[in-house]
Amino acid sequence: MPLWAWSADEPFLITLATRAAILAIAGIGLNFALGFGGLVSLGHATFFGIGGYAMGILASHAQNFEPLAEWPVTIEGTTAMLAIWPVAIIASALAALAIGALSLRTSGVYFIMITLAFGQMFFYFAISWPAYGGEDGLSIYVRNGFPGLNTMDPIQFFALVYVILLAMLALVTAIRRSPFGLMLGAARQNPERVQAIGQQPYRLFLIAFVISGAITGLSGALFADLNRFVSPSMLSWQTSGEIMVFVILGGVGRIAGPVAGAMLFIALEHLLGGLSEYWHVYLGAILLGVVLFARGGLLGLIAGREASHG
Repeated sequence: MPLWAWSADEPFLITLATRAAILAIAGIGLNFALGFGGLVSLGHATFFGIGGYAMGILASHAQNFEPLAEWPVTIEGTTAMLAIWPVAIIASALAALAIGALSLRTSGVYFIMITLAFGQMFFYFAISWPAYGGEDGLSIYVRNGFPGLNTMDPIQFFALVYVILLAMLALVTAIRRSPFGLMLGAARQNPERVQAIGQQPYRLFLIAFVISGAITGLSGALFADLNRFVSPSMLSWQTSGEIMVFVILGGVGRIAGPVAGAMLFIALEHLLGGLSEYWHVYLGAILLGVVLFARGGLLGLIAGREASHG
């Protein structure tokens, strides 16, 4: 679709596809914890927002020519994506490590509520942080740069995001097939048996949660760059819910499930949003249908039909 939109001079559709690809990366991050580790998190907007604020803070200091810190060393802002992304990934991973270390001491509904509580804490902290816009958010005037690309050109920025999306799909595929991924899947199904062979389920789940948070943080930085704006809404529980919707729509535990889910979500938002401001009602009905009649999500439904025809 982006190539057709580029040839037809429809930059809005390219931006729409870029948004879907970025949200798919966020879904891949959550799916790593939810689908592969069985960790139902309602706080992944925390990592999404941290990645966004990492971009916004570094870029805003570069815009204002004000260093982030002057002691003990001077730390300047930057508009280079290759410098921003590692900061977003590391900051999100450290947050996931801290949150996971506490949350994983519980399970079930308690784990869900603790991750939600941490998400709300970060949300209200961002609202009360006037140095970076508070509840009004933070605007970035020019999209950050990548060597050899004009990131303000919609098709070039989409191509960059698309390559990252493919890289994340390849990464989670490799991890899932690795000894760690196999052990994580075993811990999700039977933690007692995994513990009996000398492995620690807590450690496996914590590593998975950190990887999940890092991937989601990268998507947050890309999302903020797409909009050239970051706000506390990126940290809200609604954002966590939307990311989970991508995963459920596409297929929990399926490598490409979040991609299909994000594409479907953005398509519905674009098509139904023009018909009614209450388009979420239709989305809810579709989600209910998926949960009741297509447990494997959109990809599971397609795979089932192919198997039946075969």
